[in-house]
Amino acid sequence: MAKRGANPTLDVDINARLSAKVMVIYDRLLERYGPHPLVPRRDPMHELISTILSHRTTQRNEQLAYDSMWRVFGSWEAIRDAPVDKLTEAIKLSNFPEVKAPYIKGILATISERRGEYSIDFLKDVPVQEALDWLMSMPGVGIKTATLVLLFCFGKPVMPVDTHVHRVAQRTGLIGAKVSPTAAHPLLWALLPADPYILYNYHINNLLHGQRVCVAGTPRCALCPLTDMCDWYHNNRAEKE
Repeated sequence: MAKRGANPTLDVDINARLSAKVMVIYDRLLERYGPHPLVPRRDPMHELISTILSHRTTQRNEQLAYDSMWRVFGSWEAIRDAPVDKLTEAIKLSNFPEVKAPYIKGILATISERRGEYSIDFLKDVPVQEALDWLMSMPGVGIKTATLVLLFCFGKPVMPVDTHVHRVAQRTGLIGAKVSPTAAHPLLWALLPADPYILYNYHINNLLHGQRVCVAGTPRCALCPLTDMCDWYHNNRAEKE
């Protein structure tokens, strides 16, 4: 059997089939979970720092940690200048606060040094790759955080791949079983149209599907509209049901 990459024609055929498959997935999950307007949910600086706090943390604890940080320090400058142990204590409801506190201080120091203010609104007018590179040059900011900020706040044609989006993509065979979430970003972008609305709704609805149906461990396949095209289902469940 030919390896992927050994035959350009085979690669084109595989990509065409996967591109068609990803749009069927998009349409079915859009029907299941509905369309979501691409409207910024919060200020870009809030989005950036909250996304750092959100890593391996529930949404509720992310918000509680953010609110606690602002209640204790009251300004971006004060957060930047806070002793690491004090900031760690303020965000302790977020998992791994001892890791996130130095990242937050480093991000704020970098932004204030480069921009002379605590704002990243200028990224709205910066080309996508340049904006990604700028964000990812800061402490603790990887591709998931950078893409989330650029898509959610500025409507850039990128898409964050979180644990739920990654799980659904692997189980449905859009990406390989050994592809990491970081490596999945360009692979999934290549399959989807460069349309911020589609990318946003694909992200949100795959996230919801991963939270409610295609959960970690034992997925709820009986509730899933994707079983006819799901590799995981055909390999693990089809003959048993």
